[in-house]
Amino acid sequence: MRVFVLFLFVTQAIFSQQYFTRTGTTEFKASVDTFEPVEAKNNSTTVVLDTNDGAIASLLLVKGFRFRVALMQEHFNENYMDSNEYPKATFKGKIHDFNVTELSSTKEYKISGTLTIKGKSKLISTKATLQKSGNMIILKSSFSVTPQDFNIKIPSIVRKKIAERIHISIHYELSQKK
Repeated sequence: MRVFVLFLFVTQAIFSQQYFTRTGTTEFKASVDTFEPVEAKNNSTTVVLDTNDGAIASLLLVKGFRFRVALMQEHFNENYMDSNEYPKATFKGKIHDFNVTELSSTKEYKISGTLTIKGKSKLISTKATLQKSGNMIILKSSFSVTPQDFNIKIPSIVRKKIAERIHISIHYELSQKK
C-alpha cells in the first residue's frame, strides 16, 4: 500500500505543471473625481498556477506599491496598511473548470478564493481572462473591495477623497516552472 501511495504522489508531481512569475503587476485605484488620483502599482507580485487543478496563489509585499506622490506612499504604508505589522497580502484560490489545453485563444474563467490583507480574509469571486502565448500563460482580472473589508480605517478628514470601493486589477505573465 505504501508503494502505491508513493507512486501516486510521484506521478502527481511529474504530471502537474506549474507556471509562475515574480514580476506580476497588481494595481489599485481608489480615486474620487475632482481630487488627486489615489492609485498605485506593484510590479513584484509572486504568483503560482498549478495547471493540473487550476489552483492559484499569489503574494505581494505591501511596501512594493509605488505612488506618483511620495507622501501618499508614506501615508499608505504607515497610516492605512500598517505595512510594518502586515507586510504581505495574499490570495489563495482556484480557477474553475480550468483546462490548459483550451488556452490557444483568450478564454474567460471564474476565479474564487481568499484574499488576505492586514490579517483579515475575505472570499473573492471574479472573472479572469487567460491566454497561452508561447511558453507563457497571461492572466488578467479585476475586482473591487472596500477598505472596511480589511479593517482599513480612513480618517474623516480624507474620507471624501478616497473612493468607497477600491478597484484592483491584475496582469500576470506566468512562465512554466522547471
